[in-house]
Amino acid sequence: MGIKPLTKRERIYEGKAKRLYATDKEGYLVQEFRDELLNTNGEVQAAISGKGESNNGISCFLFQYLESYHVPTHFVEQYSPTEMVIRKLTMIPIEVVMHNIATAKLAKTFALPEGSSLNYPILEYYLKNDKLNDPMINEHHALALGYAEPEEMRTISRLASKINAILKSYFERRGFLLVGFKIEFGKLEDHICVGDEISIDTCRLWDKKMNRRLDVDRLRNDPEGMEKLYRELCNRLANTS
Repeated sequence: MGIKPLTKRERIYEGKAKRLYATDKEGYLVQEFRDELLNTNGEVQAAISGKGESNNGISCFLFQYLESYHVPTHFVEQYSPTEMVIRKLTMIPIEVVMHNIATAKLAKTFALPEGSSLNYPILEYYLKNDKLNDPMINEHHALALGYAEPEEMRTISRLASKINAILKSYFERRGFLLVGFKIEFGKLEDHICVGDEISIDTCRLWDKKMNRRLDVDRLRNDPEGMEKLYRELCNRLANTS
């Protein structure tokens, strides 16, 4: 649905990778993706040329792709190369993480061979709270501490599993293994919608043929290598076949 003309107004939020702006349309915001790469302290570590445009373009496409499978999202339309118009959600302070392959902390915690496939996807919840270092929680924490209602958690679990199946198939057709991803949800009136972003920064991908780990985090100290990786991933994901 197009709602232009729409005017971007004052900045209302600035995070590690994005900024949010108010607009002259009630209930709508502009979300801007940044080129800056921040370190763990929230300080600018480097500027990655094209990062914001890549993540915005991929997120715009994937939100629309999920909508075509009847997955509700906050996406409305692309506003500029680095910006999208979104519906204003009441965000649920839980980060949902899905694992399809055992890597990193998961592999270490359960003494699994790095890169081993899981018999069934693992869904984890983390409280979005920097002061508490984003602790891992379960559904009982979410209910007991008032972060979400029982039906909301059931909907989040169902949608996360559906999104995983959709994205696994999408990435596989482009020569990628979807190792895992993180996603956030919010409320639009009484409805649960996917919010935030689905991008190169939030999905962990491996090259199927080359068995190559396309990991943005490992290139944090190599801005030039990271810039090339963003371009490669964006070009391959832009293939709509």
